[in-house]
Amino acid sequence: MLFSIVYAVVRLILDLVAVRPRSDAAIRLELVVLRHEVRVLRRGAKGVAWCPTGRLVLAALSRRLPRSAWPVFPVRPETLLRWHRELVRRKWALFARRRRPGRPCVSPECRELVLRLTAENPRWGYQRLRGELAKLGYRLSGTTIRSILGRQGMGPAPRRGQSWREFLTAQASGLLACDFFTVETVRLQVLYVLFFIELESRRVFILGCTEHPTDAWVTQQARNLSWQIEEGSHFRILIRDRDRKFSQSFDQVFSAQGVRVIRTPTGHRKPRRMPNDGSGRYAASAWIGC
Repeated sequence: MLFSIVYAVVRLILDLVAVRPRSDAAIRLELVVLRHEVRVLRRGAKGVAWCPTGRLVLAALSRRLPRSAWPVFPVRPETLLRWHRELVRRKWALFARRRRPGRPCVSPECRELVLRLTAENPRWGYQRLRGELAKLGYRLSGTTIRSILGRQGMGPAPRRGQSWREFLTAQASGLLACDFFTVETVRLQVLYVLFFIELESRRVFILGCTEHPTDAWVTQQARNLSWQIEEGSHFRILIRDRDRKFSQSFDQVFSAQGVRVIRTPTGHRKPRRMPNDGSGRYAASAWIGC
């Protein structure tokens, strides 16, 4: 595979070098002949099975031509983009296979013990269950206990306060959430895009993309957004995760405008209910699309 790619690149370079000594008239005449040959071959060929090397050469040449000139290729522009998407998918699939094995699975005995304790003590929460299991020699996190109970449709304690959907319905007009998503370039370079979303109207603010999102860059993008929504702003709560790129200076930009910054809890992202912070207001513990 690697040898064929190198061979195709060398052939392409030699062809480009051989074109330079020729005159413009000879090059144009050869171009007309080649175009006529392509038309004749397309009439009789039903379909061409492109090898990975041929796909790579066409994809590389497409980056040197404007999008308006792509119809000269023997494949459609959608095909070139599809080849790139397949290459990105294979890259991430290979990366996932190289990943180290995760934590061991919970034993059936421990899982049955968690369900038994929950059924016998319906008012115990995740942390109480975790502490009782630690006394018996089982070390489980609160997230693992929540996952075990969630698969069985059970909760560790009676429901208290508003649900997450009820909270969003009542407070969506003042909620703003932010996060990153990634895009792949033609060279499989990962770019991080910072965006904000207004939960009531689903309006999305794309602030910028960069290869290395530092805390200084993220803070500057937050200032740019604050200048855009400063006039008539009705946002009261900003929801973000615990990424280190969201530094203290990032929070101060919104705190100066009276916006309360709330971080999502560690371990899970979709809570079943809104925790009460004791002040009569419910803190948004995670943001989800609902």
